[in-house]
Amino acid sequence: MKFHREGHTILYISILAAIPGALLLLATLPLYAGIPLAFTLLVLLLMMFRFFRIPVRRRFTADESLVLAPADGKVVVIEKTREGEYFHDQRIQVSIFMSIHDIHINWFPVSGTLIHYSYHPGKYLVARHPKSSTLNERNTIVIQNSQITLLVRQIAGFVARRIKFYPKPGDGVIQSGEMGFIRFGSRLDLFLPENVEILVRQGQQTKGGTTPVARLK
Repeated sequence: MKFHREGHTILYISILAAIPGALLLLATLPLYAGIPLAFTLLVLLLMMFRFFRIPVRRRFTADESLVLAPADGKVVVIEKTREGEYFHDQRIQVSIFMSIHDIHINWFPVSGTLIHYSYHPGKYLVARHPKSSTLNERNTIVIQNSQITLLVRQIAGFVARRIKFYPKPGDGVIQSGEMGFIRFGSRLDLFLPENVEILVRQGQQTKGGTTPVARLK
């Protein structure tokens, strides 16, 4: 199993803390107390490994007629709304919430050119909160190709304190290629033209870079 580069330092520190810590607890505490505490440390260590794992996933064949999910998680919002930062018009918003149990790599939903990127410091409301899209720390990314111009927003959550986005404005990006990473528990918003056909439903689980979210008309 491979692990994402964003987690290498954290995993090294976790190993150095958890294993000696568990041994110390077993050596210094009565067994009825030491065993549960040591077990808890080892479970937390395994959770860290699980969080930063790189999934073995079928590579999606690029399809200009589809918009793919940018993240693993649950669809929590599908609604028409006014996007007020870049487009300043009506869009369909699809939001995907990533829990701490999901893979937190982010993928490009379409191929094209990165025409806009901006970082916004902000609050750390729970990522499910409706206002997190405009109040939380976030990255705004706009991708354009011959079929569509769409906005993707990476949003930090209550626990998340680090958002990574790798390309730079002007770069070409590839559908289902790696876009960035958010730790730990967060949300991604897609703002799509009103004439797309939405292919997901609220509450549906998505796989980043694989699940079709919308079809272009």
